[in-house]
Amino acid sequence: MKKLLRYLKPYTKESILGPLFKLLEATFELLVPLVVAALIDNGIKYNDTGYIIKMCLTLVLLAAVGFISSVTAQYFAAKAATGFSKSVKHDLFKNIQELSYSEIDTLGTTTMITRITSDMNQVQQGINLTLRLLLRSPFVVFGAMVMAFTIDASQALIFAVVILFLSIVVFGIMLWSIPQYRGVQNLLDKVLGLTRENLNGLRVIRAFGLEQKEIDNFRVRNQKLTSTEQRVGTVTSLMNPATYVILNMGIVILIYSGAIKVNSGTLTQGQVVALYNYMSQILVELVKLANLILNITRSVACGNRIQDMLEQKSSMINGTVPVNKFSSDNVIEFRNVCMRYPGSSADSLSDISFNVRKGESIGIIGGTGSGKSSLVNMIPRFYDTYSGDIYIDGKNIKEYDTESLRENIGVVPQKAVLFHGTIRDNMKWGRENVTDEEIYEALKIAQAEDVVNNKSGKLAYEIAQAGKNLSGGQKQRLTIARALVRNPQILILDDSASALDFATDRKLRAAIKDMKDAPTTFIVSQRTSSIRFCDKIVVLDDGKMVGLGTHDELMKSCDVYREIYESQYGSQAEDNNTVIGKEAANE
Repeated sequence: MKKLLRYLKPYTKESILGPLFKLLEATFELLVPLVVAALIDNGIKYNDTGYIIKMCLTLVLLAAVGFISSVTAQYFAAKAATGFSKSVKHDLFKNIQELSYSEIDTLGTTTMITRITSDMNQVQQGINLTLRLLLRSPFVVFGAMVMAFTIDASQALIFAVVILFLSIVVFGIMLWSIPQYRGVQNLLDKVLGLTRENLNGLRVIRAFGLEQKEIDNFRVRNQKLTSTEQRVGTVTSLMNPATYVILNMGIVILIYSGAIKVNSGTLTQGQVVALYNYMSQILVELVKLANLILNITRSVACGNRIQDMLEQKSSMINGTVPVNKFSSDNVIEFRNVCMRYPGSSADSLSDISFNVRKGESIGIIGGTGSGKSSLVNMIPRFYDTYSGDIYIDGKNIKEYDTESLRENIGVVPQKAVLFHGTIRDNMKWGRENVTDEEIYEALKIAQAEDVVNNKSGKLAYEIAQAGKNLSGGQKQRLTIARALVRNPQILILDDSASALDFATDRKLRAAIKDMKDAPTTFIVSQRTSSIRFCDKIVVLDDGKMVGLGTHDELMKSCDVYREIYESQYGSQAEDNNTVIGKEAANE
C-alpha cells in the first residue's frame, strides 16, 4: 500500500491543504468551550445582556469560519483522492493490458475486475477520509486534553486515563481486523467469479436443468462470505459501544468531581461545562477515529491487493527489432518447440518442428485438446515457448518488438468478439486510418459484404455489446474482415469459420488465396474440408506433431489424419474425394 502513495505526489498541494484546513476548523472548534465558559461565568452569571450577545456572535463567527474551512478541506481532499484513483486505475489497466496470456490465466478475469472496481473504490474512500480526519481527530482529542489541563490539571487526569483505555480498545480491534478484511476480499473474489461464470453460462445451465445445483453452490460460497463478514463485523461493531461506555463513565466521574470542586469554589460552573464539552468532543472524535481506522484497515487490505497486481509483470521480455516487410522465403520456422501453461507440470505441445514459406497456407488439425490453438497462439507471442525457438523472417521471435510483430499479424480467435459501436468502428480496430473502400474490400474477401449491405445504415449499423444482434456466422465473417483490414503478412484463422456453411467457407478460402500479396495463412479447423487444399497440413495428437504434408500424403502416411477424415465422411470417403476434387478445380 505504501508504494501506491507515490500517486499522490502530483496532488501534494491538495494533500497538504486538505488536512491543514481541517486542523484550522478543529482549532476553532476547540475555542468554542472556552467561549461558552466565559458566556456562563461572565454573562449569564451577572445577567450582562451585552456580553451575552457579544459571545453569541463570537460563536456564530466561529461556526461560519469552521464551516468554510471544512468545505475547503473537503474540496482539496476529494480532488486528491479522485486524482489518485484516476492515476492508479490508468496504470493498473495499462499493466493488465501488457500482461501475457500466462499471467492473465493465472490471475483470472474476476480478480482483475474486482481490484480495478471494488478495491479501487475502497482505497479512494480511504484516501479521502484519511486526508480529512487522520490528523483532525487526534488533534482534537489531544487538543481537548491540553485545554482541559489549562482549566484544571487534576480534572484533566481523567481525560488522560480515558484516552489510554480508548487507545487500547481501538488499536486492539484494528490489529485484529486487518488480516480478517484481507480474507473477506479474497472470498468476495470467489463469489464474484462464480456469479460471472453463472451469468455467462446461463443458457447452458438451463439447458442441463442445473439451476438448483448452481443456486446451492452459490449459497454455500455466499454463506461462507457472509459468516466471515459477520464474524469480523461483530468484533469491529464492539468499537463504538466500547468507546461510548468508557467515555460516558469518564463524563460521570468528571461531572461528579467537578460538582465537588464547584461547591468548594475551586472551579466555576462555566469551567465544568467547558470540561464536559471537551470530553464530548473527545467522544465524537474518537468515534470518528474508530470508524476511520476500520475504513483505513479495509483500504490497506484492498491497496495491498492492487499493489500486488501493479507489481505483476509480464513474463515475456519485449524485443527491440521492428517488423518490416518479410524478405526471407522461410517466413516462419518452428524448431523443437515445447509449450507449457503456467502451473502445469506437463507440456501442452512438445517437439514441434516445421517451416512455412511465404504465401503458403497451413492447415492445423487434430482432436479436441491436441494443442491446435496453443500452437498458433505462439506466433503473435500470446504465449512464449517453454523450450525451443520460433523464427520469423530469419530472426528469433523474441527479438522482435511485440507491438510491431502483432501489427503484421491478423488473428481471428475461436470466439468471435465484436464491440459495441458501428460496423465501421469495429473495422477500425484492424487499422485506425482505413477508408470505407478498403473496409468494403475486406468485407468482400470475408464474404461479409451482403451482411453489411442488408443492415440499415450499412457501415453505420450499430452493433450491440458482444455482437448480440448478429448471428454466429455474421460475427465470424465480420471478425475475419476486421483482421484483413490491416493487410497482415500472416493471417491466423483459429477455427473461425465453424459457423459458416461449406460453400461460404470454400469461397472465403478461395478469396484469401486470390488476394494480391496473399498472406501466409494458418487455418485451424476440425473439418478436413477446410484444410483439404492447404499447401501443408500439420496433424496434432495429444500435443505432439504426428503428421506433416499434403492431404494425399497424409492419407497414406498418417493414421490420425486418415481416422479424422474417415470419421467425417465415413464409407463414402472415396466419393467425397471426387466431389472435393471438383471443389478444388473451382477454387
